[in-house]
Amino acid sequence: MIFKESIKKIQKMVVAAALFVAVLGGSSLALASGGPEIPLQKAPKKASDLMAVQDGARTFVNYCLNCHGASALRYNQLKEIGLTEAQIKDNLLFTGEKVGDLMTIAMNAKDARKWFGGVPPDLSVIARSRGTDWLYTYMRSFYQDPTRPTGWNNALFPNVGMPHVLWEWQGVNHAKMVEEKDPHDATKVIHKIAGFEPATKGILKPIEYDEKVANLVAFLDWMSEPKQNSRKRTGVWVLLYLGVFTILAWRLNANFWKDIK
Repeated sequence: MIFKESIKKIQKMVVAAALFVAVLGGSSLALASGGPEIPLQKAPKKASDLMAVQDGARTFVNYCLNCHGASALRYNQLKEIGLTEAQIKDNLLFTGEKVGDLMTIAMNAKDARKWFGGVPPDLSVIARSRGTDWLYTYMRSFYQDPTRPTGWNNALFPNVGMPHVLWEWQGVNHAKMVEEKDPHDATKVIHKIAGFEPATKGILKPIEYDEKVANLVAFLDWMSEPKQNSRKRTGVWVLLYLGVFTILAWRLNANFWKDIK
């Protein structure tokens, strides 16, 4: 009896695993077939540049934290990027939060679904999830699209629910569309984005906007692992120690065995 029950449990586990693989495979296929085809742009590596990270933190609090939370980070952890408690209070706290509070938002899930069609994701570890190159490309790939509820679309994330919150900085872009034959059906034509055409200028020059986005991505990268800079510095010393220890061990071993033929 016990043996039969064990067999049934194993069968249920196998079925559940098969369903999980099927769902996962289906999701992967959906992403592969419906995903964008624009190449990722290389994000500048600025996570160790404290001035850039501080500027990115300012952009994040002013433009992102209204809808996206960062619930794994507290405001007082921003001291690690060189800010004082007074600077955090004066420049990054606006609605009565305390320095020790988590970086959460007041918007509830019900309102988010009503306004955006879904709940904006928490950005605590978005840089580790998506990658800095993806985030950098995403923030530089918005274009005006009157067919979308927000009036905006994104070449990297088609039909995204998020509006272009930095449009005043960047300006308004239109997508340049080209026609190509469908690789799966020669009788059909597909439309692809081949680039962007500036419609109106923004407050910032293109190079200045790219720098602002790079700084924002640097902050998101730092936020995903606040100890990464100290970890990397420690790692260098550990490797140096192991290198010196290896040389000493090698010479000590040679000295022990020098008289043995």
